[in-house]
Amino acid sequence: MADITGPTRTRGASFTQNKPKVLRPFSTSEIKILLLENVNTTAVEAFKKQGYQVETYSKALVGEELIEKIKDAHVVGIRSKTKLTKAVLDEAKNLLAVGCFCIGTNQVDLKHAANKGIAVFNSPFSNSRSVAELVIGELIALARQLGDRNTEMHQGNWNKVSSNCYEIRHKVLGIVGYGHIGAQLSVLAEAMGMTVYFYDTQQIMPLGQAKPVESLEELLSISDFVSLHVPETEETKNMIGEREIMNYMKKGSYLLNNARGTVVQIPALAKGLNSGHLAGAAVDVFPKEPAANGNYFTEYPDLLTAKNLIMTPHIGGSTEEAQSMIGIEVSSALTKFINEGTSLGAVNFPEIDLRAISQDDKDTVRVLYIHRNIPGVLRKINEIFADHNVEKQYSDSKGEIAYVMADISNVSQENLQSVRDAIVATPANIRTRVLY
Repeated sequence: MADITGPTRTRGASFTQNKPKVLRPFSTSEIKILLLENVNTTAVEAFKKQGYQVETYSKALVGEELIEKIKDAHVVGIRSKTKLTKAVLDEAKNLLAVGCFCIGTNQVDLKHAANKGIAVFNSPFSNSRSVAELVIGELIALARQLGDRNTEMHQGNWNKVSSNCYEIRHKVLGIVGYGHIGAQLSVLAEAMGMTVYFYDTQQIMPLGQAKPVESLEELLSISDFVSLHVPETEETKNMIGEREIMNYMKKGSYLLNNARGTVVQIPALAKGLNSGHLAGAAVDVFPKEPAANGNYFTEYPDLLTAKNLIMTPHIGGSTEEAQSMIGIEVSSALTKFINEGTSLGAVNFPEIDLRAISQDDKDTVRVLYIHRNIPGVLRKINEIFADHNVEKQYSDSKGEIAYVMADISNVSQENLQSVRDAIVATPANIRTRVLY
């Protein structure tokens, strides 16, 4: 792999396995950060404060343009539209980490990234409130048919009706997935006078008066409104189809999907709406979404004529507050990984951390050793460390990848190179950095 000289502290340097053969103090300006899709300015400012080079783009990049820009980057920050496939990652010779400035990470080949020693970070909770508030707005809008009335008014049609328009007070809200978003929604909905039930595969303590049920089918059958808040997994793909909508959901009920596009089968949703079985729906996520803003939403013509259907372009977390918090959270995790080796919050990587090295410990170095999870590795590493004092050490593994972080003292400039070369020469080595 190509050399990466990484900033840590003003007291030393960082290098990886191939170069430089002659050690030298690092410069923070050597770290290159590529931020795509209009990542929030809080992240840009945080990286610049570290002294990194920061290049920003307001759009997603694809194909050769993406490969050209990513090939020299040490960190790339994306949102939901940029696809970091195996082919793209193979061209990113210097890449240390990926920051997904959003909840999901399915736009990154996580396994291949881990196999190349690239840690991937995201922000799973920062937009929880924004999504929960959007759902409350959708509940009221659907119950009052506001979307249809608004469209009619824009067409010059005055249609003052009260038939099939309701208050949400005393109605039953069923939440599928009682994580951070589902729990916040639960509290807000109760404050609006709704009765809340939820279904989750894990045992979770309810907030307020919310009550768990034992099955998805039970939840669907008792709910006036069903709101989905589950991640995209093999278990949740196509979770809501014709069987669930037509056989279990109450006639005249409402379905809201602000989770992932693959959770709901679109043809089944269209059938439920057009048959009148569903009184309305709100959809913020779709199985296929355009890569850029513009007149590209053409995949689902059956939905365009449906009554009382609110469709939004994946804006659940698109508030100034959420994007600001996401920028802070992800940039902080990336900075700690680059500067200190800390991998807490990585989604594809062992999560380890050690307290920082004191500025006074001038003969102490931190070894960051990403390697294959095979027997005998720690024995070999500790043999290399044998002539030095191991101040502290932490090792963990996740699947096929393992990560060792060790601070060793009594390391002179003369033998630092030999320590590094011995570690890199181990058969299990994927990527080695030494911070000093």
